[in-house]
Amino acid sequence: MDIDTLAKLGEFVGGFFVVVSLVYLAYQVRQNTRSLRSENYARVLDRMSTLQSRVSVDADMNRVFTVGAEDPYRLSRMERTRFAWAMYEMLGNAEFMYHQHAERMLSPVVWQRWEATLAWWMSHPGMRAWWTAKPSPFSADFQAFVDDIIREDHFDRDAVKRWHAFVAGEDKPATVA
Repeated sequence: MDIDTLAKLGEFVGGFFVVVSLVYLAYQVRQNTRSLRSENYARVLDRMSTLQSRVSVDADMNRVFTVGAEDPYRLSRMERTRFAWAMYEMLGNAEFMYHQHAERMLSPVVWQRWEATLAWWMSHPGMRAWWTAKPSPFSADFQAFVDDIIREDHFDRDAVKRWHAFVAGEDKPATVA
């Protein structure tokens, strides 16, 4: 084999390994993206779980949140402030998920669930009142998104009715003998 043939063979082998390296790199990037998606969602779930735990375990906070969701004007000034902090925590998590979805770092199926949950929460009059009165803004695109939900009444009315019936104890099924 002459030197020219060896040079061409070396270029071919080198090119082959560059292609293999690029395929492997693309695979690693995909794996890393999946891992980041999972990690981001786990972080948000942890934060939401903490808020939900606080509201479910602390009877006073449960009352503040429940009354605030329906009619925050029945709360004292101090209670409305507590309600506002809980709302910032909840909507801050929703804003984070919104941006993660926009960056394709959150599964579309997962985002659909949280989008519907956010729409359901924004169907409550107290949540809407808080959104209008909030003292500091969220990102412009998230604010426009939530404003759109409110303006279009983008929520499941049947789910809201079922929830109110459940809370009022009106949905108790007949006992089976």
